[in-house]
Amino acid sequence: MKLDDFDFHLPEGLIATRPARPRSSARLLLAEGLATRDLHVRDLTDLLGPGDLLVLNDTKVIPARLTGTRARQTPQGEVVAKVEITLLEPDANGGWKALAKPLRKLKQGEVIRFGEALSAEVAEIAEAGLTLRFDATGDAFDAALSQVGAMPLPPYIAALRAPDEADREDYQTVWAKKSGAVAAPTASLHFDAELLDALRAKGVRFAHVTLHVGAGTFLPVKVEDVTTHKMHGEWGEVTPETAEAINATRKAGGRIIPVGTTALRLIESAAREDGTVAPFRDVTEIFIYPGYRFRVTDALMTNFHLPKSTLLMLVSALMGQDRIREIYRHAVDSGYRFFSYGDASLLIP
Repeated sequence: MKLDDFDFHLPEGLIATRPARPRSSARLLLAEGLATRDLHVRDLTDLLGPGDLLVLNDTKVIPARLTGTRARQTPQGEVVAKVEITLLEPDANGGWKALAKPLRKLKQGEVIRFGEALSAEVAEIAEAGLTLRFDATGDAFDAALSQVGAMPLPPYIAALRAPDEADREDYQTVWAKKSGAVAAPTASLHFDAELLDALRAKGVRFAHVTLHVGAGTFLPVKVEDVTTHKMHGEWGEVTPETAEAINATRKAGGRIIPVGTTALRLIESAAREDGTVAPFRDVTEIFIYPGYRFRVTDALMTNFHLPKSTLLMLVSALMGQDRIREIYRHAVDSGYRFFSYGDASLLIP
């Protein structure tokens, strides 16, 4: 299974840099078996009903992009330099792993100041990044970060425009609850309060999981034989209540439909061989590619993914490689908007 098997041509003009407004007005490509229909996200109320369980990722994106300064004394006086930081994930010792630009000019023990609200000491420097120790923790850290940080837009959007105040709301789900992600579970960005209410009225039920999406989700696959690729680890939790809701839905013959690949990867990580789901609280490195046997997922709502990405491999595993090629060809030809702020698909094998 070669990396080129998951390549396709995507015109740059189809990369969305802003979301649809209202959220549920985004287009929705319904792929059910061999049938394809062009709809809108608001049409989910006609596609879903009693017995269906939507699994939602309630992670909350932190404003992980920081711009600060470091000061250094020289014989000529104090020299102040700008430093750009992207937080990646907390470590077990209370620090934060991060990327820095320029990394090579930083020194261990230096302090980076992000205005008056927040500062951090460079605790460790490695080839791929560094570890920071901030002068605030808990709620104080969250408040300071909210004051000085910017939303960490994906690289394919950041290359086209800078983040702004609108992204603080646009790049966050309406049910975001548990802080820790540095990328949004983007299929969930299509839901607003009105759509959720309409789905509840139709008898659709909801269950929440937490998977803190890391920056590794944007890392390219670098091996030619994709089966040898190693996934980045991401922390997730399936509570006993959610596991019980999924198992009860399956027992009753209902459909389990994760919203987004993050929710799918997490419930598949928590699923046993017989398809029952157990409570889960751990790091998952699950890599789903063609040949994978899905244990609990019946359908998937997801956005359109990058060429040669692990997420394209995941949807190819769900629908079949030939079918996904047809779906993506239709999406490109029909002008669907791609990636994090783009349109959605509902994939039903």
